[in-house]
Amino acid sequence: MKKNKISKNWINKQKRDIYVRQSKLEGFRSRAVYKLKEIDEKFKLTKNISTAIDLGAAPGSWSQYLGNKIYKGKILAIDLLKIDPIKNIYFLQGDFTNQKYQNEITDFFKKKVDLIVSDMAVNTTGNKNLDSIVTGELCMEAINFAINNLNENGVFISKIFMGSSFNEIISIGKKTFRELKVFKPASSRKESKESFIICKYLK
Repeated sequence: MKKNKISKNWINKQKRDIYVRQSKLEGFRSRAVYKLKEIDEKFKLTKNISTAIDLGAAPGSWSQYLGNKIYKGKILAIDLLKIDPIKNIYFLQGDFTNQKYQNEITDFFKKKVDLIVSDMAVNTTGNKNLDSIVTGELCMEAINFAINNLNENGVFISKIFMGSSFNEIISIGKKTFRELKVFKPASSRKESKESFIICKYLK
């Protein structure tokens, strides 16, 4: 009964969510697209960008946004889950931390890229501390990937949860990049502990 009540509350919340309604009207696969849109509009990150990688791309709304912004360039999306095709996006199903897929990414671009984005988070367990720790580990994997694949003027955007690993991730980011900012978009739900780090210019 309790599980059914939670499911019903979630469905009602989705129906009331203006970003859910807007994403359906505009043809995006999830409300998450407006987080990237806000970040981009505030920090002007897709200006003069021609190559991008979307880590943990499913269901694909961030890739859709990048595909609309980068007309003449190369965009690669990768996820463990298969996603439906997206115009202007090359999709790779696999684990971005696996050397096999890293080699495929390198072969696809043939050079370092301009932008790497990650909206990855673990499926929630109900244990907020554990969820924060595991999502933090994903963020650190994404930073390591960015170090190896971004050009020196490149930009890295990643979801980050407030929690035990937050300060460690910020410290790594500041040691690795010349600029780092933390931003919580208005489209992030108020009860969510998520923010996003925006890192620019590798040291």
